[in-house]
Amino acid sequence: MIYVHIPFCHHKCSYCAFFSVAGRREMDAYVEALCAEMRRRRAPERSVRTVYFGGGTPSRLGIALLQRLVEQLRALYDFSQLQEATIEANPEDLTTDFLRGLRSLNFFNRISIGIQSFADADLRAINRVHNGGQALEALQNAHEAGFTNVSIDLMMGLPGQSIDTWRRNLDCTGALLRGGLLTHLSCYELSIEPGTILERQLRQGRVELPDEETVAAEYELLMRWCHDVGMEQYEVSNFALPGLRSVHNSRYWRRVPYLGLGAGAHSFDGSHRRWNLADIAAYVAAAGDAPHEQETLSREDAFNEFVMTALRTTAGIDKSELSALFPWAASHISATIAPHIAHGLIVETDEAYVPSSSGLLQADAIAASLFL
Repeated sequence: MIYVHIPFCHHKCSYCAFFSVAGRREMDAYVEALCAEMRRRRAPERSVRTVYFGGGTPSRLGIALLQRLVEQLRALYDFSQLQEATIEANPEDLTTDFLRGLRSLNFFNRISIGIQSFADADLRAINRVHNGGQALEALQNAHEAGFTNVSIDLMMGLPGQSIDTWRRNLDCTGALLRGGLLTHLSCYELSIEPGTILERQLRQGRVELPDEETVAAEYELLMRWCHDVGMEQYEVSNFALPGLRSVHNSRYWRRVPYLGLGAGAHSFDGSHRRWNLADIAAYVAAAGDAPHEQETLSREDAFNEFVMTALRTTAGIDKSELSALFPWAASHISATIAPHIAHGLIVETDEAYVPSSSGLLQADAIAASLFL
């Protein structure tokens, strides 16, 4: 599996803590540096099952530069067994012409659209470029262009967002679902990250967030809505129609090794984690030899990661996998997970320790209590 990081955006959203920059400076040079890194770090395994172009906003590159990257990947790898190739996009980029060009690449079979909300007031509050009408138009354009596997992002707990606004977001999403315009939903609670515009606005008292009770009510409404429309929850923040879960992201949660390319991208080979420095100028100057750091995971680190990712999914911790990977940790898990079973947060079966619906809401805290 391959991840390609495209750090360019139209502008910086107020909540964003990901590595991204506004504008088009160095875009051509960055793509050439990416191609050079692809060649330099070609993985021994040539057959690729999943590819994910994330960001930033990959659709910001335009078709010619995306074609350059796709051609380089095809020259290096075998995609005859490709299951899923996803590109992230924002609604303002998904014009008829762009989508027609994207189809002509004959590579991407899944689009993930950063909508966040269909309510204009919500979008203005987080400094998004598009409006609700453009979001709907983007989905219609993708459908008409022949993209049948489409995911959207929505956010809960936005500044000024009410439960009624959230309900209207879900009503709109339901109509799109019934119309065959989307197959997958990623739904996140707004988090306040240090150094973001939103964090500064909160400190200055310029914005106000919904209280915890409102956000909890939004999540409960989401759970009922997903059940009613037939979307399966398979991870804390991810929901899909049957058979249409994100293959690529699901492999992350199972700790499958992957190659990350681009400034700020992370890689994992099963024993080591590597991350390229988040510096476009340095990345371009390196001409393929990306400045990076790396760590070797201790057995405790590997165990903690396994627990964290497993408990964020509805599959939970597979007992046979736990025994095979960490046989020395079985007694530790049995002892530390018992209180969560007693409180109904974890359900123990013969095969797994599975988070309940309330347990998923507390997945990170439960995982932390099991860490070594």
